[in-house]
Amino acid sequence: MDAFESRTRRCQDRLPEVGADAAILFPSTNLFYASGFREEPMERHLFLVVPSEGDPVFVAPEMYDEQIRDASWVSDLRLWADGEDPMALVADLADELDLREGHLLADDTMWALFTQDLRETLPEASFGLASEVFDDLRLRKDDAELDALRRAGALADEVSVEIRSLGADAIGLTEADLADEIDRLLAERGGEGVSFETVVGSGPNGAKPHHRRSDREIEPGDPVVLDFGAYVNGYPGDQTRTVVFAGDPPEEYQAVHETVQSAQQAAVEAVEPGVPAEEIDRAAREVIEAAGYGDRFVHRTGHGVGLDVHEAPYIVAGNEVELESGMVFSVEPGVYLPGKFGVRIEDLVIVTEDGCERLNDSPRTWEALGE
Repeated sequence: MDAFESRTRRCQDRLPEVGADAAILFPSTNLFYASGFREEPMERHLFLVVPSEGDPVFVAPEMYDEQIRDASWVSDLRLWADGEDPMALVADLADELDLREGHLLADDTMWALFTQDLRETLPEASFGLASEVFDDLRLRKDDAELDALRRAGALADEVSVEIRSLGADAIGLTEADLADEIDRLLAERGGEGVSFETVVGSGPNGAKPHHRRSDREIEPGDPVVLDFGAYVNGYPGDQTRTVVFAGDPPEEYQAVHETVQSAQQAAVEAVEPGVPAEEIDRAAREVIEAAGYGDRFVHRTGHGVGLDVHEAPYIVAGNEVELESGMVFSVEPGVYLPGKFGVRIEDLVIVTEDGCERLNDSPRTWEALGE
């Protein structure tokens, strides 16, 4: 049994526990997680029906026949041609699996077009969300997922070191230029596309937590927030470092950077099974508050990472979910001084049996290499 089939069987075991008769998946990370087949959402109807018993079934356009068979362990494909009604296949499948009056869990990201078609085709069924089953399954990563995440972390480390080595050569580049160079290096070293739009925030732009890139030129002494990663086997890297490539940083910068680095270390050291997620957030926040920057730490400490770059568990105040071995999330405290600069340091960690494993180990100091 391969990893994808094993995940589907665990999903099937969970369906009765939440009172569901089947999950109906749409092109999404849930569909890939269960089947091994990856596709972007489109206007054509493509579903994976996972009943509580028996084998899952694809309802798909016939143009995907070979593609699905090559990628997925699922062998039962009900194919439709352009000009045919795909919902007729869904209706027939519902009769075959006795789902017409069942409780069905639709993929959370399924387009309204398709959820409406399902409701019209199966008016006597009730509907919930696939996250009722998949969120819990995906919280703890299996060995194949952890291997991919480790490789994505190593890739981000490699590129981080190379970018730092630019030193004074980064001065005069625009944020967009440097972001493009990071993207090029990630691809050159085996990345399967960036995890998200690469962030390069220099000087005052670094004080905007969701800044992406601009035409601002990097100046001597600028703190530069670098947040990036790439996919490996479908799983993303995500690392942040804040670097001064050349010149003297602002007077307050070193103290802020030391504070954030200490906060990140305190949060990582707090990670172990049984600890509520909110305690990791509190560990980082207490360090930053003690240094007088509590009101400038304006986001949660972290987020889960898996097939989605942002998923459960969320490392935030009020989240009492207890950490378990196999969970993976970011630890990324930050301090942002509007009009001046920002500092964020981020690593991904795996919860282990007695603590955690860091997936990133590139330098967390602020000096460019060789400075």
